[in-house]
Amino acid sequence: MAKLVFGMNQSLDGYVDYMKFAPSPVLFRHFIEQARNNAASLYGRKLYEIMRYWDEEQDDWGPEERDFAAAWRDTPKFVVSKTLNSVGPNATLLAGDLETAVRRLKAEHDGEIEAGGPVLAKSLTELGLIDEYRIYLHPVVLGSGDPFFAGPRPPLRLKGSERVDGDVLLLSYVPA
Repeated sequence: MAKLVFGMNQSLDGYVDYMKFAPSPVLFRHFIEQARNNAASLYGRKLYEIMRYWDEEQDDWGPEERDFAAAWRDTPKFVVSKTLNSVGPNATLLAGDLETAVRRLKAEHDGEIEAGGPVLAKSLTELGLIDEYRIYLHPVVLGSGDPFFAGPRPPLRLKGSERVDGDVLLLSYVPA
């Protein structure tokens, strides 16, 4: 059975912003390895549409971007959306009851399923489906954006912490 993990870059004031966090080369390498090891990815519409960037190779990409794109393309993706009618390659649009669909995904896969997008994570948290929260804490204050926790923060217990690169800390929490 797979473990569902929600992890994102976060500012000191609790916000995620997909366009304001450019990872350093070391952090990007961390994300490449993570993408290679994911059993699947589960996205909300907004983040999935941003991540579709990796579907088509760009001329100006270096080796790291090509590595990440290859890992991302190889990973099965599941998309939760009420507005999309179709999704791209190696992706499946999830329909019906979210809890049933995610429980089925967890039962059908081994390893980790990455969950992306704070709105989707809010629903998954409310259903008690997230097994681990990973906050990549950056030393910046954004003052706005989407909050990491789009709803009330669930009771959590610190599982671990590590410095990933320079000033970025990875904080891992599990439901208490």
